[in-house]
Amino acid sequence: QVQLVESGGGLVQAGGSLRLSCAASGVIFSINAMGWYRQTPGKQRELVAVITSGGLTNYADSVKGRFTISRDKAKNTVYLQMNSLEPEDTAVYYCNMGVRESSWYGSRDVWGQGTQVTVSS
Repeated sequence: QVQLVESGGGLVQAGGSLRLSCAASGVIFSINAMGWYRQTPGKQRELVAVITSGGLTNYADSVKGRFTISRDKAKNTVYLQMNSLEPEDTAVYYCNMGVRESSWYGSRDVWGQGTQVTVSS
């Protein structure tokens, strides 16, 4: 069973930075896209950033120029560098990966447990 373990969340003042990490463990044949999502109470989970296996990236308009997504294929890990944080970035952040556990099977979505990011004004 593939598991994703997130780390790096916490409390930071507006204008500060945080770096989130998400590492996959278990039996992994390959990983396609990796992404970060966030959710606040009463709202739907929204895409923050995504990176493909080829390194192409896409960002939500609200974080462009402030957040950077990257991946380490050898470590099956995705990162989210968050700079110039704003109170509106406060949310639970979830990582997501499209994982193939065998060449016999297609990719399936795997989610992390979530990590809280709180930005104080």
